[in-house]
Amino acid sequence: MMMKFTCNTGELNQGINSALLAVSPKSTLLALEGILVRVTTKEITLMSYNLEMGITAIVDAKVEKTGEIIIPAKVFSDIIRRIESDEVTIEADDRCLVQITGGVSQFTILGMTSEEFPELPEVGEAQGFSIPMETLSSMVDMTRYAIATNDTKPVQTGCLFELQDDELVVVAVDGFRLALRRVEHHEPMRFIVPGKTLGELLKLMGEEGNVVVEASRKHILFDMGNCTLVSRLLEGDFLDYHAAIPRESSTNVVVNTRALIHSIERTSLLISDRLRSPLRVDFGESVIKMSCSTSIGKAYDECCCSTTGNLLEMGFNNRFLLDALKNVDTDMVRL
Repeated sequence: MMMKFTCNTGELNQGINSALLAVSPKSTLLALEGILVRVTTKEITLMSYNLEMGITAIVDAKVEKTGEIIIPAKVFSDIIRRIESDEVTIEADDRCLVQITGGVSQFTILGMTSEEFPELPEVGEAQGFSIPMETLSSMVDMTRYAIATNDTKPVQTGCLFELQDDELVVVAVDGFRLALRRVEHHEPMRFIVPGKTLGELLKLMGEEGNVVVEASRKHILFDMGNCTLVSRLLEGDFLDYHAAIPRESSTNVVVNTRALIHSIERTSLLISDRLRSPLRVDFGESVIKMSCSTSIGKAYDECCCSTTGNLLEMGFNNRFLLDALKNVDTDMVRL
């Protein structure tokens, strides 16, 4: 149980912040409300687990005594965040008393024995691939708005990752809309990652470097070098997104993305959760006309476009349309 190490306060704080993402705020197992601190000869490992997802963060340290202990996550985070010295020393004795020293600041708190911390799930025999963090962040960020937020169909509360035909496809669907993003890639694979896991993954990934993804039948691991995330996968039959996307279209509209967003936002000023109304959109040859009518009045706006094919008028849920357009990263969009 005895251990002692000194490390950079900022690096430790960053590691704790990563681990906090998988700490259980309230659990019947008290150990899950803490962070397991494992000290080896050259570094410390911070581990957290909420029985759905586990995070491991590695921090360089000057180690005097190796060992491991569970430290209550919230108070540990609060203390390290407020210590003003560049270095912090942490020492634990065989009574589970943890002493934290930084400059003139000293704290003594009660920890728990590491035996109470459950083992993180093993990915086991897994298929894997490597992808730039920036690419994976973009793919997740541009699709997760369409993840289902209720548990009616649990399989739709995550994103489908499918690697086939030399490309990686990420798909989200909630019964009302479908979001899909593809990028060139290899190795055939297929798995469904929970939406909450992807949300925390976005917070952990940086803008540079690669993330190694390893998936088995029930679990997935994202390795970002000094930080890893392991999570269960969702089971079930995902929507056949190939059948859900029309193969042909009778109308094609090209429009400036920002201009269309601003026009929709202006027309939607009279629409709210209390005053629901469809957004009527008239796709003309060179202009898109938008209007809505609620109990407090009417709104009209328009923006320029280029339309080929049949002219038509449709009704939209304004929020769904805005969600899709706000996740487009190009100046022009084709409808």
